[in-house]
Amino acid sequence: MINQCRSSHSFDRTVVAVDLRIFTEPQQGASYLDLLAMAQTAEALGFSGFFRSDHYLRMGAGSGLPGPTDAWVTLSGLARETTTIRLGTLVSSATFRLPGPLAITVAQVDQMSGGRIEFGLGAGWFEGEHLAYAIPFPPIGERFERLREQLQIITGLWSTPPGSSFDFDGRHYRLRAAPALPKPAQAQIPIIIGGGGKQRTPRLAAMFASEYNLAFQSIPTFREQRDRVRTACDVIGRDPDSLTFSAALVVCCGERVADFKRRARNLGQEPEQLRETGAAGLPRQVAETLRAWRDAGASRIYLQMLDVHDLDHMHVLAEQVAPLLL
Repeated sequence: MINQCRSSHSFDRTVVAVDLRIFTEPQQGASYLDLLAMAQTAEALGFSGFFRSDHYLRMGAGSGLPGPTDAWVTLSGLARETTTIRLGTLVSSATFRLPGPLAITVAQVDQMSGGRIEFGLGAGWFEGEHLAYAIPFPPIGERFERLREQLQIITGLWSTPPGSSFDFDGRHYRLRAAPALPKPAQAQIPIIIGGGGKQRTPRLAAMFASEYNLAFQSIPTFREQRDRVRTACDVIGRDPDSLTFSAALVVCCGERVADFKRRARNLGQEPEQLRETGAAGLPRQVAETLRAWRDAGASRIYLQMLDVHDLDHMHVLAEQVAPLLL
């Protein structure tokens, strides 16, 4: 294990009123070793999950060095180099991979982790990365059609009894006599569906998701979208309380004002902007923001950490913020 922890202190997440996870954006510039150090530190500090985006192209200015890392290759490595922390994508794009091989990949990584994988899947939105790497980028309507078929296929393959085969006839994908192997280690891999779509996204979350996530939006917007998802559950006869509702927020916290401002500069953002759009400021201010999200119905928060080399930041969150969330 890479020992980057300045102390062995960790928080007891069983007594914290909101589930805290670490979320990274490696396409902005991070090696596998950078992500390994973050994941192992997050695990040692008591965060329940370590998640990464699934993108191939940097967003915004900068070189993007050392270049992108593949999400599921990364997670397979982390699966063998961590022991307890949950791992997953927020979220993979249905445009990137064919559903059959993707079901095999995710099931195998789940086996490699001993049953710690959570699978976020979305329709895809970033046209630039598709153009950069020759990935087809159909219109949004078709992307959502493909997403729905992928969810049907992947869940169908995982749930097919051993010894049976799986067939599927869709508009975009057709499977014949798929052996539906391998099986995940978990009886059911949690599926995360996110996004702000007002109709298709809530329906897909109600049909397939264990968790609905909304990233980088306001609390009023979160409440509206949460209510749409709950209504979609009612329509199909699903208990809305069987879904976990979560949010993702950029986090920037400092024990002192100077530390907070330094971290904001390192992110290339103004302190006031971060306070308005994320969980930012001194520990008590960050905790206040997280409590407001909890009270709005988000029982899980993904803390987006954009500086992958600032491992001390996670210590501040675990040692100074988490104890305030009781």
